[in-house]
This record gives sequence, structure tokens and C-alpha cells, in this order.
Amino acid sequence: MAGENSESTTFQGGQFLTFRLEKEMFGVPIGTVREVLDYQPVTKIPGAEKIFTGVINLRGGVVPVADIRVKFGMAKTVLTKGTCIIVVRVQGSDDDRTTVGMLADQVMEVADIASTDIQEAPEMGTGVPASFLRGIGRRDEHFIMLLDVDTIIGRELQSLVNHPAE
Repeated sequence: MAGENSESTTFQGGQFLTFRLEKEMFGVPIGTVREVLDYQPVTKIPGAEKIFTGVINLRGGVVPVADIRVKFGMAKTVLTKGTCIIVVRVQGSDDDRTTVGMLADQVMEVADIASTDIQEAPEMGTGVPASFLRGIGRRDEHFIMLLDVDTIIGRELQSLVNHPAE
């Protein structure tokens, strides 16, 4: 980002949509979130990357749905009453933003997290690779892993678009 000092990392605070995967709390910047949907059946795509469970129809558009639990080495999402799809915009190919759905066990709230309450993600101990995180936010007594959805989903999305199932 322009104006960042490479010797000291500062994290941009703001509002984050928080959600749970298993017992862990995660957050994505509210500016990347388009909407939250109750779970709806997903149409499978033969040959799709493991992270993608299939696609949904969102107001006439085809939206791929990712199970990011798979990317984190967790068990695939088991559908429950709280399962939902968080629709986000991620960096696709050619600097375009693409709409993608992410499965979540439960959406919690929109949380305000100040930049002073965000620290660099440790290289180990979170169960999620540090390269997938923008940082670790602290809210009250809880830690929230702030995800970089472009890094988590972007590469697989480009692979899906560039090498569709034959």
C-alpha cells in the first residue's frame, strides 16, 4: 500500500464480519462482503479444485462456493442450522474482483477493531498459515483471525477460471 513503512507494519483497523469455523473466530473486512446468505444447495462442478464445493445461482449469476475449512486442513463443512454462505469479492485474474461464496459454520457479528488492536500473525500456533492472515485482532477477551481472502481463494479461483473441467 502506498505510504506504508516497510520497517514497521501497521494494520488497518475497521469493521470486520466475524464468523466461526469449528471453534475458531475469523473475520473479513466488511468492505469485501457483499451479503450473507442462509445455506442453499450447491451444484457440484466435476474436476473443480478441492476448495470449491460447487456453484450457486445468485440473482441469475453463477457464484463459486469455497469451503475454506479444507484450505486450513480442517474437516469439510458439515451442514447445520447455522451454516451460511458469506458472499465476498476477491481478486480474480487481470485485476478484476470476482464474487465468491465462502461457507461458514456461523456468522457472529460486525466487529469494530482498531488498528492498535491488530497484531502480526504468528508463523505458528494458529492452525492457519500466516500468509492467509492480515493479522490477529483482539476484541474484548477474544482473538479474531483476520483473513486475506484474496490469498486464500484467489489462486484457486484463477485455476478454476483458467482450467475449467473438461
